[in-house]
Amino acid sequence: MATPGALFVLPILFLVLAGFAFWVWMIIDCATKEPSTGNDKIVWVIIIVFAQIIGAVIYYFLRYRPRRMGRLVG
Repeated sequence: MATPGALFVLPILFLVLAGFAFWVWMIIDCATKEPSTGNDKIVWVIIIVFAQIIGAVIYYFLRYRPRRMGRLVG
């Protein structure tokens, strides 16, 4: 039988692990697929690493999604 504390901890643990996996995915995507024009790739990796999940979300919406949809210019 699960204790009330475990019922609270499990969803939080899931969110933390999902956020970490998303963060690592965005770092890998940026390092391998970001066009290296100037210092863009280095700057994005630094933003993602130091801003953590917020940086990964910003990268996802500003660079990853438009690139996947074929709308990224430059």
